[in-house]
Amino acid sequence: MLQTLVVGLGRAGRGLHLPALARARSLAGRRPVFAPRPVLCFDPLGRPDPPPPGTQPVASLRAAADTAEAADTVVHLCTPPGTRIRLLEELAGLGYRRILVEKPLAADERELEAVVALRRRFDLHLAVVAQWLTSALTHRLRAAVREGRLHGLSPHGDGAPVPPPELGGLRSVSVVQRKPRFVRSLTSRAHPTVFDVELPHSVGVALALAGGARVASASWSDMALGNVEVPRLGQAGLVLQHDSGAATEIFSDLTAPTRERRITLEFERGTLVGHYPCSEDDDTSQLRAATEDGSLHLVFHDDALADFVLGAYEHFAGLRRPPVEDAFGLQVRAVRLLSAAKAMCAERAAAGPGSPVRAGERIRHADPA
Repeated sequence: MLQTLVVGLGRAGRGLHLPALARARSLAGRRPVFAPRPVLCFDPLGRPDPPPPGTQPVASLRAAADTAEAADTVVHLCTPPGTRIRLLEELAGLGYRRILVEKPLAADERELEAVVALRRRFDLHLAVVAQWLTSALTHRLRAAVREGRLHGLSPHGDGAPVPPPELGGLRSVSVVQRKPRFVRSLTSRAHPTVFDVELPHSVGVALALAGGARVASASWSDMALGNVEVPRLGQAGLVLQHDSGAATEIFSDLTAPTRERRITLEFERGTLVGHYPCSEDDDTSQLRAATEDGSLHLVFHDDALADFVLGAYEHFAGLRRPPVEDAFGLQVRAVRLLSAAKAMCAERAAAGPGSPVRAGERIRHADPA
C-alpha cells in the first residue's frame, strides 16, 4: 500500500488534489492501494493556514522521508511551474520515485529539459495530472475518432440496440474554455500567462485526438479590472495544424462572466459537441451528436480527477497499466507547443502590432523523452 505526500498547499494541493484523493480512496474500496494513515503535507511557502483535515504536516521534505518510507510514497507536486526543479531534485535525492506533477509539466523549454533530465537521471516515474486525458468524455471522443463512429449508446426502450452513428474521418477540433479568474490572477502570478492555465488540458486532448502538430497562429491579451491590468492573463487563441491534416482551434477566456469547457469535433459525416465538468461542484459531462442518422444527447458521470488519481496509484502499485498510454510524452509535446505559442506572442509584441510572425517548429509525434 502506498503513502501520500502532498507538496504545496495552494489552490492545486488544498483545493483539488486533497479532495480528489478522498474521492479516490472511496472509489478504491477494498483494493490495497492507499495506506491507512494521514496524508503527509509540506508547504514550501509556509502558509499560516491550519492543516486540512486528515493530513499530517511536516516541516521539510527530509522530515517527510523520516516519517514514511520514500520508496513507498506517492508525491503530489502541486507547486507552480517555474519552481519545480529544485524540489524535484531534492525529492529524487531523498529516494522518492513516484511523483504526480500538477499541469503544466513545465513553464518553458528550459524547465522542460531539466525535468526530462531529472527523470532520466533518477529513473523517476512521473505522471502529469492532466485529467482531461482520462475523462470519460475524452475516452468517448477518442473512440469515435479511432473507429469513425459513436459507440456506448443506451438501447431503445424495446431493448433493441442503437446502431452506432457513422461519423467518418476527423476534420477539425474546436475548444472553448471560459472562466472568471480575476481574484487569483490579481493575487498570484503562479501562472504567468493565459497559456499556462487551461490550455495544457485542451492541447493534450488535441494531440491525443488528432496527433502531432505545429503552431499555426497564437495570440494573447491582458486582463483588465478597473484601472488594474494583469499582463498576458486575459484571453488566448491558438490554432494547431496536425500532421493528420486536421486542425485544432482553441479559445480561452479568463475574463468571461460564466464558466464553460466545450469541445467540438467536426467529422466527414457528423459533429460531436462535448461539455466537460466546469468545477469540482459537479462531476458530469455531456455529449451531443448530430449525424446523418439523427441526433443524440448523453449525460454521464465524469469525476476525471479522482479517476486519474486512483488509476495512477494502481499503476504505481503494479495493479494495472497507466491510465493513459504515453501520457508523459503527450505532455512533453504539449509544453513544446505552448512554449512555441508564447514565443510567437512575445515576438509579435516586440515587433509591434501587425508584424508578421513565423509559425512554431513542428512537434515530433515520437516521445522525445
